[in-house]
Amino acid sequence: MSDLSIVKCDAKSEETDVEYYNKAADYWGSVDPTLDGMLGGFAKISHTDIDGSNKLVKVLLREEGGPGRGRALDCGAGIGRITKHLLTKFFDTVDLVEQDEHFLEKGREYLKDNPRVGTLYCSGLQNFKFTDNTYDLIWCQWVLGHLTDDHLVTFLIRASESLKENGVIVVKENVTSDGNVETDEQDSSVTRPSSLLKEIFGWANLAIYKEFKQNKFPKDIFDVFMYALKPVNQQ
Repeated sequence: MSDLSIVKCDAKSEETDVEYYNKAADYWGSVDPTLDGMLGGFAKISHTDIDGSNKLVKVLLREEGGPGRGRALDCGAGIGRITKHLLTKFFDTVDLVEQDEHFLEKGREYLKDNPRVGTLYCSGLQNFKFTDNTYDLIWCQWVLGHLTDDHLVTFLIRASESLKENGVIVVKENVTSDGNVETDEQDSSVTRPSSLLKEIFGWANLAIYKEFKQNKFPKDIFDVFMYALKPVNQQ
């Protein structure tokens, strides 16, 4: 059994948007640390989700000039669903960053027999500084809607500065189809249209390397897109 330790980073919100982030933290603090809790009652889509992501990672790894297989980071990791079923299948070491400590505690149990799990960081992405490691792949799924536009740009810039040579950031997110931003007051998050996400990537000096739509999801939920991003100066 691996002794997975949790590294607590500075969890305090910036002076601005404190209420916005605290509301999200309160919401997730009340969610059961299970697959169904992580997926908002849609645990049934987990296999389909992982299958779509698996295909993307395979494409990235076999491309000339694609990422290495050394180290990956799972952002907004929850209990480690993506780490367990996707990232540790491909990468030698996978770190996790998650703001909710009770999810990480559950993650220690969920991932205890996986020797490829690295460090578990307890931090909101708006505060995460990427100080310890550099990464071949940084995976961000169903979490960036919790960041304000300004903090998302800042986060993506910090992430891009923490990539190894040929490293890639993957963003997998719900997108709206009508071009508008939709706000969820319950969990203090937004769902952005693809056009706004692409603007934000540009503001962070990131270019889209690959783009795919997730297939075979229920028709009554948002469309989900995957964007593989590289710094503009590496294109």
